[in-house]
Amino acid sequence: MVPNRMIAALLTGHGGLEKLEYRDDVAVPIPGEGEVLIKVAAAGVNNTDINTRTAWYSKAVTSATNEGGSDGFDQADDDDGSWSGVPLTFPRIQGADCCGYIVSVGAGVDGSRIGERVLVRNMLRTYCGYRPYDCWTFGSECDGAFAQYTKAPSQETHRVDCNWSDEELASLPCAYSTAEGMLHRANIGAETVLITGASGGVGSAAIQLCKRRGARVIAIAGENKMADVQALGADQVIARGANLVEALGRDTVDVAVDLVAGDQWVELMDVLRRGGRYVTAGAIAGPMVTLDVRTLYLKDLSFFGCTFQDDVVFENLIKYVELGEIRPLVAKTYPLADIAQAQTDFLEKRHTGKLVLIPPK
Repeated sequence: MVPNRMIAALLTGHGGLEKLEYRDDVAVPIPGEGEVLIKVAAAGVNNTDINTRTAWYSKAVTSATNEGGSDGFDQADDDDGSWSGVPLTFPRIQGADCCGYIVSVGAGVDGSRIGERVLVRNMLRTYCGYRPYDCWTFGSECDGAFAQYTKAPSQETHRVDCNWSDEELASLPCAYSTAEGMLHRANIGAETVLITGASGGVGSAAIQLCKRRGARVIAIAGENKMADVQALGADQVIARGANLVEALGRDTVDVAVDLVAGDQWVELMDVLRRGGRYVTAGAIAGPMVTLDVRTLYLKDLSFFGCTFQDDVVFENLIKYVELGEIRPLVAKTYPLADIAQAQTDFLEKRHTGKLVLIPPK
């Protein structure tokens, strides 16, 4: 029996942790035509949740993500504070990662789907008519998984058959699709790949996904996490902050998979080989970098910025899971009521892998 009211964590506006409200009187969503209603079992924590809350995506913000992670950014402009640049409407239930069970369906959806354990594709195309490079983020342009129930398009809600825990599955959608989307866009194969921010959710996913493609992986991580990152499959691990040219030499890397940007960004250009590729989906150390355009054209480098994902990206991830080719690392779980603490811990970056929220049963 589906109740009329549910517990949810509401984002009431852009700002600090005080903008998160844990409520027990939120209306349960009603699935419309082509949609399914999901009882959420687990929901991962991601950078995009915090970046959206703090309006870090605003062009007025030029600092690292963690600098305003707890209190928000005073200089942020709410009008361009979302990833898409379109103002958000509040309150909003965030949560890009959803593992759960279908409990009811809307018109046009086969009732046999009820009971399926599912993952929701975090970059939704249904609501945008499948236009190229156009999508909604689950938990940003529509309500997401930081609640007991959520709804999503049936055709973007994927059944998963595996022996993973709900917490492990909830680690997959945002981090792994972001990583796989980068590798897909840059057409990474059996070559040398350098991954920044390798101990985080996307970075740790990128290590595994690069290895399954036959790549040699060089990972950058904090000194206290180097052993964890090596255990994930990295062939070589470099301490964060070390000079990359001294550690690797110039022109030694085929692809740089960058989630960090910041002050050391220029070193990535130095270690890339001629004809190398740079691919990015994050800038947690700060979005402003200095590029000598001569390096770009004289070395024949290719740059790939990655947000939108081709349909095959998420479809492939489901196959990798069911074939046992990847396995996420869950660092810690929290009850949904502790969302503020989970985000605080996320910002402190002491963990390797994913943090996951569990709503009340």
